[in-house]
Amino acid sequence: MDVFTSVPLAGNPVAVVLDAGGLDEATMQRLAAWTNLSETTFVLPPTAAGADYRLRIFSPRSEMPFAGHPTVGSAHAVLEAGIAKPKADLLHQECRAGVLPIRVEGRRLSVRVPDPKVRRELALERDTVARMLGAAPVEAPMVIDVGPLWVVARLADEATVRALGPDLAEIDRLSRTIGASGITVFALGARGNPIAVRSFAPAAGVPEDPVCGSGNASVGAYLGVSGLVAETGERYRASQGRELGRDGIVDVAVAREGRTVEIGGTALTVVDGTLCL
Repeated sequence: MDVFTSVPLAGNPVAVVLDAGGLDEATMQRLAAWTNLSETTFVLPPTAAGADYRLRIFSPRSEMPFAGHPTVGSAHAVLEAGIAKPKADLLHQECRAGVLPIRVEGRRLSVRVPDPKVRRELALERDTVARMLGAAPVEAPMVIDVGPLWVVARLADEATVRALGPDLAEIDRLSRTIGASGITVFALGARGNPIAVRSFAPAAGVPEDPVCGSGNASVGAYLGVSGLVAETGERYRASQGRELGRDGIVDVAVAREGRTVEIGGTALTVVDGTLCL
């Protein structure tokens, strides 16, 4: 699936294995490394009450409790394959982070992410992150947990975000030290215009994630906690992936001062076939 786009070969790709009941965890991890996408998912029968299906999500190196674009892409695949049907315009996905509601509005799918938490005990100095990014954050970065853990840094403007050439080895070391997926950076645009976002996750085997759902959810929480949502509005759009030739758009909704965040967008199937394992 290509996610957060309506155009083939744009957005962020995810591989979705629909009939994964016969695969063990080691095979799932090997397959995720083989696809070499930021995530590969495996659809299984639900085990939690109220769930329509269960999803396991793997980066090339490890399993993840939740990830945004794999959730949206997998929900699209599940609907397209007839594995589940929405009830009152909702699907419920079971994953390691719990049972998450997915709102179905035509082709647009939106998931309420696990309740964001600011990990203040992992706070980082601006100078530390500036050395890794090659650009100084406007204010002290936040470490935000939405299932995956992201260091979130606001930069001065869109041009700075677009031109960034970070030190991936240093981001890798920091991520392993604090247990983070990586660093997500953003800059505000004029009100009503998409904000610019980029996400770097070398510790997960993903130097730059084209269009990162959990990274964008973490930005949404940052905006809510910091009060910057007054500048973007509680519903806004984010632009990500242009630097990789995979322009995508993420719709974000922020409520309760960043304690509730929803991300959404569209997805489409670009490859449909059978795995011979």
